[in-house]
Amino acid sequence: MSGLLRAASLSAKPWRALRWLVIAPHPDDETLGAGALIHQTARERRLAGIAYLTDGSGSHPAGAGRNLIATRKREAALALRRLAGETVDTLHLDWRDAAPSHPGDPLFDRTCRRLVALCAAQRVDAIAVTALHEPHCDHAAAARLAYAVRDASPRPLQVAEYIVWGERRLPRGSTLLRTQPMPAGLRRHALAAHRSQTGSSQGPGFRLPRAFRRMPTTDILYHTGD
Repeated sequence: MSGLLRAASLSAKPWRALRWLVIAPHPDDETLGAGALIHQTARERRLAGIAYLTDGSGSHPAGAGRNLIATRKREAALALRRLAGETVDTLHLDWRDAAPSHPGDPLFDRTCRRLVALCAAQRVDAIAVTALHEPHCDHAAAARLAYAVRDASPRPLQVAEYIVWGERRLPRGSTLLRTQPMPAGLRRHALAAHRSQTGSSQGPGFRLPRAFRRMPTTDILYHTGD
């Protein structure tokens, strides 16, 4: 039986009542990994917001500098409007791309406290974040941060992982969660907002592989309960 068939629906109890915060390591990860979640929870008024961990400056040579950072923030805002159908509350944490902080570091702990306060203020019940086993250092750091926020929060929080670069494997003891399908073509339309990652608008640099532009209409998330 496929993971999709075994997955619990986010429209079923207890998931349908939860209010979500999405943590994305970089602008474009929100579309690639959580676009359907964003679309569904925004439509159901259950999206508390998006937090971007890094400034996204590592996708191009250092000379791109502040212009690239500002461009990627504008691209993210447009992608989110396309996914959600409205402006989404967004927090840019501005960690330096590909130089993640770790638990116990002042930046990590300060960011954790900031997100704990955000979750309390926005009545967040669940955090969606890139999977801990993902090979990119910023993706794994985002997961560590999400679990640290959960553990430090006086408010009960669930954490569910989504996949961007890692294997789509089922961690032992985890539950699969499935979003509702989003309209065909909507995720691709949102990804097109990230021109710096899909074309040459910022000159030589990272290009998202074409295989990653063929995206499903649903998201599968992994909830371990740990």
